[in-house]
Amino acid sequence: MRNGQAFLNRNAQRIVDEMIENADRLGITHSRGSLGEHLIDAGAKQPGGIEAGLRIVEICMGGLGTVSTQLDRSAGRWPLGITVRSSRPVLACLASQYAGWNLSHDKYFAMGSGPVRTLARVEPLFEEIAYEEPNARSSVIVLETAAPPPPEIVEKVSRATGLRAQALTFIYAPTQSLTGAVQIVGRVLEVALHKAHDLKFPLDAIVDGVGYAPLPAPHPDFLQAMGRTNDAIIYGGLVQLFVRGSASDAKALAEQLPSRTSRDYGQPFADIFKKFKGDFYAIDPHLFSPAEVSITAIESGETFRSGGIDNTMLEQSLG
Repeated sequence: MRNGQAFLNRNAQRIVDEMIENADRLGITHSRGSLGEHLIDAGAKQPGGIEAGLRIVEICMGGLGTVSTQLDRSAGRWPLGITVRSSRPVLACLASQYAGWNLSHDKYFAMGSGPVRTLARVEPLFEEIAYEEPNARSSVIVLETAAPPPPEIVEKVSRATGLRAQALTFIYAPTQSLTGAVQIVGRVLEVALHKAHDLKFPLDAIVDGVGYAPLPAPHPDFLQAMGRTNDAIIYGGLVQLFVRGSASDAKALAEQLPSRTSRDYGQPFADIFKKFKGDFYAIDPHLFSPAEVSITAIESGETFRSGGIDNTMLEQSLG
């Protein structure tokens, strides 16, 4: 895809500009860093909130996703949830939203999300995603952290993208914040796409998708906050994908996609994380997927369902 036909970076910049204009209402602040980069504190020293989180999910998806809240009394103790939809799910979720770029320096650690990844193209994933936006004049990076990036990270992003620091916006909010909780739970569709990719399902066969997960209360402890947001998806997430291809392929994807197919399923994520001594890469990657899925084979009209919401685990984790 050439000439920026989906305009991931331009779409994200538009949303950023609107956030800055409404900073007071959103509970965020905008400033400039030492190299001239734009910095948005969306939940570290600033309160942020649900609306800021929703905007950040849209930014992460390069403007190709629709994100909303939903109140459902039948959902029991967690009636508030996040719904995410995209008719360009591969670009929105994998090319843009996925936190795949390691932006660490010394003691600073962060994974970068957002359309900036399509300009840097430093991840192996982009060998399979042909999207290009050569005329992008600015870009946006979302960091799940409580501190703005040091100059070394800004310089790294500038070199990789070919953009001046002044054209880059870094948005940051920690996992413990309400903003952070929203933007992480808003990845429910993305984790389904990522696991489908790991299962070797052809990306160009995924044509549409929608996901939902309950929004847990933030927790001041990082490990508990991280556990709650992951468990909201692993044990409470619901995703429907619309795919091309044979019904048998759609059925196979449905059977393999839910989180309960993982060897590490059945414990709160915080406990799993501690068991593996904080090593994400030791955790079975197939755990990172929604609890329940429906896969619709649009050419045959058949839908295959698998998995299920695990209320027992939600009770243990979400509080």
